[in-house]
Amino acid sequence: MKKQGKITSKGQVTVPVAIRRLLGVHPGDTLLFMTDKGGVRIKAARTESPFAKYQGIGTPGIGSGRAAINQWIRQMRGR
Repeated sequence: MKKQGKITSKGQVTVPVAIRRLLGVHPGDTLLFMTDKGGVRIKAARTESPFAKYQGIGTPGIGSGRAAINQWIRQMRGR
């Protein structure tokens, strides 16, 4: 896929919509520019796991960590 962007006098780059969608980025997100022998590559900079917001979603009422899970198991077994 070839798309064009425009660079301003301030050095800002307009990233085409198709590329933003492909990278999964939104206004305010950070991009990484990496150089190698083939040229320049652009990648979305992820500061946290994209799955972090789903952490614990399948275990309502159970705390996080081994101790909380063991306590929950003991309660389920009636101990």
